[in-house]
Amino acid sequence: MAESHKKWEVFARDYRRYIRLEKHLSENTVDAYMRDLEEFAHYIMRWFDVPPERVEQPMIERYMAWLYDEGRSRASQARRLSGIKSFYNFLLLGDRIEQLPTEYIEAPKSRRTLPDILTLDEIDALVRTFDITTAKGSRDSAIVEVLYSCGLRVSELCSLRLDNLFFGEGYIRIVGKGDKQRLVPVSSAARDKIQLYMEHRKPKHRSEPTLFLNNRGEPLTRVMVFNIIKQAALLAGIDKQISPHTLRHSFATHLLEGGANIRQVQELLGHESIVTTEIYTHLDRKHLTQVVEDSFVDVEI
Repeated sequence: MAESHKKWEVFARDYRRYIRLEKHLSENTVDAYMRDLEEFAHYIMRWFDVPPERVEQPMIERYMAWLYDEGRSRASQARRLSGIKSFYNFLLLGDRIEQLPTEYIEAPKSRRTLPDILTLDEIDALVRTFDITTAKGSRDSAIVEVLYSCGLRVSELCSLRLDNLFFGEGYIRIVGKGDKQRLVPVSSAARDKIQLYMEHRKPKHRSEPTLFLNNRGEPLTRVMVFNIIKQAALLAGIDKQISPHTLRHSFATHLLEGGANIRQVQELLGHESIVTTEIYTHLDRKHLTQVVEDSFVDVEI
């Protein structure tokens, strides 16, 4: 067991270095991959006591069955299998195994359920809950406006820096998944609310680069932003399951409902695949088909 355990540790360390440096994944994503790999390794060691290169397909299938028995969601099961496949692809590339034990294992089919979206009236109601004459109110109002009008992920909002703001040029620079950068137009409303918030912004350290700070002058966390949105929805009387991501979904859907090119929306959201953008929205099938077709008309061959 000691020898197998040591090999898992060595291979995991090398794999972590690979996905961080070669695949350019964010630290949060790397940590998630490694937690899943650690759980898988623990299961294999407990029931089969073999090193990574001796894992066979039936062992992985037993692990997937265990996840199911544990009540893990389909999305959770699929994510773990994706991580295992990534790990063994890495071993294959490094000539540490000769064939993939994951090659014929299929992920469980997931039922995609999109969160609620907000109407324009509901977004206005959300914004009206903030007292913009206060430091907290001006900050929270700016947060909602930026999340919605720029279509940001909450992680992107929390990492937004002062030097990412280019108001003179009319855009902000976003660092998304995998440290990929994109430029997003900033609305006049978002710009005005950020500038109002800046009058109240008091960083703990003078050189603090992060835009949105808590009351101690330190960067906001995703949990803090989630709580801000939930509290505002409660005050606005919005009876929907709402989170920061709800605003991003609403942004994408409203753009496409207004006739925006789906490829442009894809770029604004930072999606690698246009299929993700299609799935992401709440448009009815007829309307979505039309905007997809219109987007292809605009593409030069």
